[in-house]
Amino acid sequence: MHLGLGPVLLTFSLYMSGVVEPAVPIRDLPAYWTLSVDEYLSRVNADFLHRRHELTGWWWLSALGNADFMSFLGVAALSTVTLVCFLGIIPTLLGKQDWVYAAMAGAEVVILMLAASGLLTAGH
Repeated sequence: MHLGLGPVLLTFSLYMSGVVEPAVPIRDLPAYWTLSVDEYLSRVNADFLHRRHELTGWWWLSALGNADFMSFLGVAALSTVTLVCFLGIIPTLLGKQDWVYAAMAGAEVVILMLAASGLLTAGH
C-alpha cells in the first residue's frame, strides 16, 4: 500500500505546486465539473490536448508529461494492491490444500487483470 500511496502523494504535490504543468489549468477546472465524462474528454481534447483521439482507456499514458495525468500513476499503483494481495495468498492456500479459496483467489486475479486490460469495455 505504501508503494501506491507514495506516488499518489508525490504526483499530487507536483500537480498542486505547479512544478509540472497540468493539461487543464487548475483555474479552468470549475468550467468542466458539470460535464459528463464524454463531454469532458471531448472538450479537454479540443481545448488543451489537441490529440487525434480522446484519452480513453490506457491512452492516458501518452499524456504523462502533464501533472493531471501524471497523478494517475499513483492511482494505478495503488489499485494494484488488491491484485498483489490475492497473488500473495494463493501459494498459502494451495499449501493448505484449500482448493476452493485458492480457485476463488485465482478467479479474482483473472477478473482484476481483465478489468485493468480494457478488453471488456462498454461504451467507447
